[in-house]
Amino acid sequence: MYSEKVMDHFQHPRNMGEIEGASGVGTVGNAKCGDIMRIYLDIDENQIIQDVKFKTFGCGAAVATSSMATELVKGKNIKEAMQVTNKAVMEALDGLPPVKVHCSLLAEEAIHAALWDYAEKNGIKIEGLEKPKSDIHEGEEEEEEEY
Repeated sequence: MYSEKVMDHFQHPRNMGEIEGASGVGTVGNAKCGDIMRIYLDIDENQIIQDVKFKTFGCGAAVATSSMATELVKGKNIKEAMQVTNKAVMEALDGLPPVKVHCSLLAEEAIHAALWDYAEKNGIKIEGLEKPKSDIHEGEEEEEEEY
């Protein structure tokens, strides 16, 4: 079952859309379920996230985690945004079913991917930020499927 907060963010998503000329854009997917999440950041000269938008193709939990993640980083500086983890997103939504935890990972990775894009565009290094994955399962052992 989904929490009331998950349902609210799914039915009434915050910050949906895109930002023209965004300071940073991050796109992450999940090949196993087909979810794709794109986060747009508008970061000012003081490295404060003035605006954030998202576009997500996926299930209700993916939309809800995108919406909550944007709420958690809006108005924060880059260092604070780096601390928004999948666990923080899940806690803010009052939890997710175990089979939907990967949606919160998408949100964390998409934020990091957008910050990485911002850093690349501005020739800066953000402490603790590693090159983002394009798929949240990147680097995992490939499981053999039998047909």
